[in-house]
Amino acid sequence: MSDHWYRNREWNDTIAANFGAKLRRARRKEQYIRIQASHLAQTHPTAALALLEQYFALPDRFDDAAAYATRAQALLSLDRVSEALEAYEFALQREAEFPNLKTLTYVELPYLIAIRNIPSHYHRALEVLDQRKSDLTFPADHFMWHAARALIFSAMGEVAEARIDAHAALDAAGKDSSGFSFHPKIGLVSDKHGEALRRLRQFHDA
Repeated sequence: MSDHWYRNREWNDTIAANFGAKLRRARRKEQYIRIQASHLAQTHPTAALALLEQYFALPDRFDDAAAYATRAQALLSLDRVSEALEAYEFALQREAEFPNLKTLTYVELPYLIAIRNIPSHYHRALEVLDQRKSDLTFPADHFMWHAARALIFSAMGEVAEARIDAHAALDAAGKDSSGFSFHPKIGLVSDKHGEALRRLRQFHDA
């Protein structure tokens, strides 16, 4: 069976009906629902959240951390930031309980806090970053880790620390290879990091 039916990037009544028909015949429904939601989190966030409600209503779930992370991304697309923060915290909690299934929440949550300038969460962001530094893998991960620290330290008036992390973040942004021979272009810094890059360059050049 082709996997296209649960990786739709567009969503309408016809696509939803086809997905529902295929889902009824599937054995591991929770997996297909979660994956489909992840493909819609930014383009069709309301539909993604509805799918995740179906996911969490199922009795046999195994990837709750990824589901919570997807919920956070969909909520961010709707600018529901406080709810997104809560969803990311649920993802981290799930990862602590089941460490074999991890997401990028450990950098996405602090990065969100830094980019959105949420001072009440700065210390939590730094705590998460410190706890999970050993999980860094791709250049984009290193970039988000250092960018979050740089922006937070700058906001807190810790200029020396901010400069160190800003330099490291920009160095990661300059990487043109992941370092993995079979997937050299995976995990690179992209246009979606433009706001952070702009702020880091301004700070770094000051």
